[in-house]
Amino acid sequence: MKNIRNFSIIAHIDHGKSTLADRFLEYTGLISQKSHQPQILDGLELERERGITIKAKTVRLNYVSLDGKNYIFNLIDTPGHVDFTYEVSRALAACEGCLLLIDASQGVEAQTLANFELARKNNLVVIPVVNKIDLPQTDIEGTKKQIKEILGIEEEPLLASAKQGLGTEEILETIVKKIRPPYGSTETSLEALVFDSFYDPFRGVVLYVKILEGKIFEGQKIQFISSGGIYEVNEVGYLQLKMVKSKSLFAGEVGYCIAGIKDIHQVKIGDLLIEKDSERKKTYPGFREVKPYVFSGFYPLNPADYPHLQLALEKLHLTDSSFYFIPENSQILGAGFRCGFLGVLHLEIVKERLKREFRLELLVTSPNVIYQVRKINGEVIEINHPIQLPPINEIKEIEENYVSAMIVTPKEYVGAVMNMLDNRQAKFKTLRYISSERVLLYYELPLAEIVYDFYDQLKSVTQGYASFDYEIIGFRKSDLVKLEILVNHQVVDAFSFLIHRDNAYNKGNKLVEKLSQLIPRHLFSVPIQARVNNKIIARENIPPLRKDVTAKCYGGDITRKRKLLQKQKEGKKKMQQFGEVNIPPEAFFSIFKT
Repeated sequence: MKNIRNFSIIAHIDHGKSTLADRFLEYTGLISQKSHQPQILDGLELERERGITIKAKTVRLNYVSLDGKNYIFNLIDTPGHVDFTYEVSRALAACEGCLLLIDASQGVEAQTLANFELARKNNLVVIPVVNKIDLPQTDIEGTKKQIKEILGIEEEPLLASAKQGLGTEEILETIVKKIRPPYGSTETSLEALVFDSFYDPFRGVVLYVKILEGKIFEGQKIQFISSGGIYEVNEVGYLQLKMVKSKSLFAGEVGYCIAGIKDIHQVKIGDLLIEKDSERKKTYPGFREVKPYVFSGFYPLNPADYPHLQLALEKLHLTDSSFYFIPENSQILGAGFRCGFLGVLHLEIVKERLKREFRLELLVTSPNVIYQVRKINGEVIEINHPIQLPPINEIKEIEENYVSAMIVTPKEYVGAVMNMLDNRQAKFKTLRYISSERVLLYYELPLAEIVYDFYDQLKSVTQGYASFDYEIIGFRKSDLVKLEILVNHQVVDAFSFLIHRDNAYNKGNKLVEKLSQLIPRHLFSVPIQARVNNKIIARENIPPLRKDVTAKCYGGDITRKRKLLQKQKEGKKKMQQFGEVNIPPEAFFSIFKT
């Protein structure tokens, strides 16, 4: 056990985590320098294309130190995006130390700070590494100063270029010296932390585990603490880009376990595995069930693709335990599914995978979040779509999820950022200078305000220089109203949403105006209205297509023309009563973008 080192690489997005992992794999001889593709631990095409890690990856390395000793390194390459923070926290729980990677040209970013706090909560040894020192625009001394002043790390950071391979040997030697070996006894009963899992179509769920106490071996009866499910171990082993079978795993080791589990949703990330009938009943510190926070409707553009969409979602559901979906019917959009995600990036990834892997053309509705509704009779219900809202006379108050947001921006953009946040119901908490050029802002604001176009607007007002991270802090009372859009006096549920009362009029006006331009003219007049609490707050009329019914009257009395016009008027009135308004898909796409 004294020769094992379990460590993770944490950083802000695009600071070089996966590239540094490639250099470790090359240096320890697991892969050759020429025969592999970049970011080898990023298995999805989407991960390589976007340059982000979506799923944490684990690999076991055999390292021979400069003094000739053999060590086992268990490396976990973690995602950098805020949507997957819980996955990062569970990966850190399986480690004794971590490398905190900081881009020398960018400095300390919001997620650098957030991931450092996660590591500190898990009592890990943090080794700071300044990466990308080969770039011409680097500020190595300024980055070192930020590490000292913002993070409070006094030790000198290591310098590296993951792309060029500079500093790799020094980092590996520092891991040996500074990260402590795991502790635990091989003689006690089994305790293993499940920090990740994936679904294999032939073998069922594969668990990634860190053995805290005891050992796990083939044929052993094991049990989950949270669900109580009992299984028999079919196979254990360790991970070296592929699964390598072994007889057993002992305390301190990281590896995989296959136990004939057919449904990935029976596995909770962060749960403990124990021996059957073990006396231990407490969960691991920091364990919680992952719940979706952002919801959206997925509808096939071609109704005949509904069975294909259902099959595609079921396959994704098997591989992603944090993704959720239920069937949903819309009066306008037809049959589809209500899907739940960890955040907006998670939604984008699932949508892109459905398009690429299953060749589906989809209409995706605007994202919604969870709201808590307290009714007058004392009942509390959770809703994730405005159509689930009870009648207004039954509601006492509505609560929504708030987040604590951290924004790092150059000082010249502070005014623009604060102005943007003031328009999003945000509450200012504190501001501090983290260097002579950069400012750290703390705000509290509703989760609903960051799921639309928050990232885009933040990057726009700061010319791409700001970074952002958030943490959910719970439900708070808000003055929310349900804004409904009526087309020809019928509610279009896809355009309904909850909004702060102060913004309802402006938003309703904009939507009504936009729809009046997007919906084509019909043979009858089409009114488009915005309604709040059964009160119309905005209206636009789409004029009807007119046919000149008096063209054939080339003489005679004026009453003949009046008679024909009156007949046309009554026909259009009847048509408006029974006719259906055709809303083109382009209208939905355009509205959901705004």
